[in-house]
Amino acid sequence: MDTLGSTPGGQFGVTHAWTVGLCALFVLVTLAIAVRARRTTRGTVDFYAGGRGFSSAQNGLALTGDYLSAASFLGIAGMISLQGYDGFLYSIGFLMAWLLVLPMAQLVRNTGRFTMADLPAFRMRRMRVRLACTVSTVTVCVFYLVAQMVGAGALVAVLLGLHGGGTFLGMSADHARTGAIVLVGVLMIAYVMYGGMKAATWLQIIKAVLLLAVTGLLTVLVLALFSFDPRALLGEAAGASGHGRAFLEPGLRFGAEVPGDPARTLFNKLDLVSLGLALVLGTVALPHVLIRFYTVPDGRAARTSVNRAITMVGAFYLMTLALGFGAAALVGSERIAAMDPSGNTAVPMLAEELGRLFAGPVGASVLLALVSAVALATILAVVASLTLASSSSVAHDLFGHILMWGRPRESQEVGAARLSACVIGGVAVLLAVQVRDQNVAFLVGLAFAVAAAANLPVIVLTMFWRRFNTRGVEWGVYGGLSATLLLMLLSPVVSGRTDPVTGESLSVLPAWIDIQLFPMENPALLAVPVGFACAVVGSLLSPERDTARFTELRVRSLTGWGADRD
Repeated sequence: MDTLGSTPGGQFGVTHAWTVGLCALFVLVTLAIAVRARRTTRGTVDFYAGGRGFSSAQNGLALTGDYLSAASFLGIAGMISLQGYDGFLYSIGFLMAWLLVLPMAQLVRNTGRFTMADLPAFRMRRMRVRLACTVSTVTVCVFYLVAQMVGAGALVAVLLGLHGGGTFLGMSADHARTGAIVLVGVLMIAYVMYGGMKAATWLQIIKAVLLLAVTGLLTVLVLALFSFDPRALLGEAAGASGHGRAFLEPGLRFGAEVPGDPARTLFNKLDLVSLGLALVLGTVALPHVLIRFYTVPDGRAARTSVNRAITMVGAFYLMTLALGFGAAALVGSERIAAMDPSGNTAVPMLAEELGRLFAGPVGASVLLALVSAVALATILAVVASLTLASSSSVAHDLFGHILMWGRPRESQEVGAARLSACVIGGVAVLLAVQVRDQNVAFLVGLAFAVAAAANLPVIVLTMFWRRFNTRGVEWGVYGGLSATLLLMLLSPVVSGRTDPVTGESLSVLPAWIDIQLFPMENPALLAVPVGFACAVVGSLLSPERDTARFTELRVRSLTGWGADRD
């Protein structure tokens, strides 16, 4: 039987038909929802916050959908299939982050209105604060957008069997990747322009239900093959991985010890801590997660929705264990790495193998197509939310409060949001097309690091420090943002890392460019303290004081008194 990545034709042609059909069905249903949402989207509350009419159960599903990106569905399971225990560390970091999101949800909902900038602007000089927050929000969202769209292009090329030089409908792999990026960009702009937050929320709800259902199905099938005995699954995975018992122990990927080089060993361990710091702290300050709290009626509903999201996210990450180790056991780490060194095809390959074992060639085609469609739906949903978060910040903060001095008509602000969605979406498409052949996985980690270093200090100090002021916000945002970008530029991710055998560059830049000065791949360990330090020092050096507004903010955040319920 033809397998994933083979030359199009035969049974794999049936898989193509199923994949395209399921993807087309999802797109048509969600576009119909966006058009329907347009009819009830009239003012800013509708466009930015979905009319604040979603229940905690609905918003919990939407939060789950927002958080579970393609990196979660494909990336983490793939890392587990190749790196065993170390791959699961990503799941732990992502899940632990919600323990910080939970206490913040109700406070953010009670104090903000539409965007992150609403929090500090409540008690400080609004224009300068909103400009800084807009810069940070757009930066985080664009990094995340580019990574997701490049991932969509790569996924389409692999699923259509084009990575080995084949063609599909006359398209080469390069043309298919470009076409996928452009299509995803057009769809995400359409979702935001037509439906705003209502369309984005229903898109996330549908995607979350599909993702959890498909992941649950694959988990049950994997465990059924091993008589629901996890020990048998782990033993088989360790044996097929080529690493033996080391596959089930830490050290294959993160925190590895380098014999005879204690400095490198230390930096490897610090890099692991830095990664965990970015994942845990960055989640609290991701713009598309923050704006989700404003879609429910009050702070209590926001907190309840986070509780529901924690349950679903936790269940999902437990299931990634079964998917990752199942892929290692049934497909083999060597085959997975040969198809994609990063492991992103582990879940599709596992689905195909499970379908073949349980229902023959037809089952393989159907299950592979189902997983492929859900993966593409996952990417579409996340990019739509990121586009909405960035366009909302540009329209509400930059246009509404800076260019229009806080007095725009609602129709003008909604129009600006739709226009900015086109501009931001277009820029993201152009950037993604330009770097489509690069490994841009680091952009996801960079987005989390920027959120942790630039956004988190502003959120925390705004709500908990009386002396915090306008200069502190500016210094915190720009200091944290600059430190993160500079450290990443000087890290081995960008330059200075080469294959010891072939001499080929393992970094973004060519091998002959080496500007590496920072020895770690993840800058959060240094960038986050720099962000907080800049915010504190900037506040202390400013004569600005306004304790009355801080007191009002504290009362409002804890009680919900005065919170916008439009």
